[in-house]
Amino acid sequence: MTISANSLQRCLKHALPYLNEGSSTITLTYAASNRFVPNYGIMSMAKAALECWTRELACHLGPEGHRVNAISSGPIRTIAAGGIPGFDRILDHVEANAPLRRNVSQDDVAGTTLWLASPLAAGVTGQCIYVDAGYSITMVPESIMN
Repeated sequence: MTISANSLQRCLKHALPYLNEGSSTITLTYAASNRFVPNYGIMSMAKAALECWTRELACHLGPEGHRVNAISSGPIRTIAAGGIPGFDRILDHVEANAPLRRNVSQDDVAGTTLWLASPLAAGVTGQCIYVDAGYSITMVPESIMN
């Protein structure tokens, strides 16, 4: 909790004197914040707390012109992800069931980050933006209906 959730508030507390009006702070979260993901455990609660901090800080800092948002990425093959048992099966499942029928890349997340940091997203704060090829909008995979 200290590192995965409360650190956002601590970082902003120290950074605030140096931020320009219209600043944009962006954090990374995961869909396990509001859905069960096997073996994710306490990190689910930490991500839920991080998203709560995002909303809380957006409300407190908004009047000063600062925006705070979160990005919830779909699974991406990274060194850290390589340590998750069954990660390749997760990638296969998301690719087969996401509306865009693909996994997302680091470039997809970077593009959303650039948008959120830019004046194009000047009216967006306190949000959790899903960058997951649409996977978060699905409930029952089409494959089990056949």
